Amino acid sequence: MIPLGNDWDDLLKDEFKQNYYLKLRQFLKREYGTKTIYPDMYKIFEALRLTSYKDTRVVILGQDPYHGPGQAHGLAFSVQKEVRIPPSLVNIYKELETDLGCYIPNNGCLIPWAKQGVLLLNTSLTVVAGQANSHHNRGWEIFTDRIIRLLNEKSTPVVFLLWGSNAKSKAAYITNTRHLVLTSVHPSPLSANRGFFGCRHFSRANAFLTGTGQEPIDWQIPDLPDAAHPAAKTASDRSLRYGERDGA
Repeated sequence: MIPLGNDWDDLLKDEFKQNYYLKLRQFLKREYGTKTIYPDMYKIFEALRLTSYKDTRVVILGQDPYHGPGQAHGLAFSVQKEVRIPPSLVNIYKELETDLGCYIPNNGCLIPWAKQGVLLLNTSLTVVAGQANSHHNRGWEIFTDRIIRLLNEKSTPVVFLLWGSNAKSKAAYITNTRHLVLTSVHPSPLSANRGFFGCRHFSRANAFLTGTGQEPIDWQIPDLPDAAHPAAKTASDRSLRYGERDGA
């Protein structure tokens, strides 16, 4: 069993014994032993470690980890602090700026969201370097579907943000009417202009949380002092300096 250090341990202990998961584990041992796989094997379950079941108030679903060097660290859409911000996350930041007036930070590390109860969950938790969606249909989807079903059972209302067709397909598992499901196209540059920009999901999520007696999320990711990657003083300047490759 994989120790997660919170209530997910008990909730998922039987899942880790399932035949499909045991096969997935053997597959991953071979993959990590022979290829470059992201994220680091010790970060695969980072989303669950940082955001307990009890504390989960918002769920943001991604597809699979970023597949470029040094990017993925186990949280959907998030990159490590020293890495250039990918285009999808730039667009998420732009929507936050429009929706809530958040400034665009100089880094793409979303750990502050995770620590507030935002579960940043990819539907597949590993990927081969340079090969998006390469661990699709290896068993991760069964595992993460189980997580979504468990969250659906929560008595405390949860907001599910489902962006893109892959994420929206998971709405079938969210049947409890006490939860809020918000859907949109993916924030990728290929689709963001078709409905992600202007969706106001962040303010709507906070309004729902407040209306159900919960604390709103502070969506502002703070700037890092003297960030290791290129950072500019203005939002327009920054958007020009971010990397061109995406993965989540």
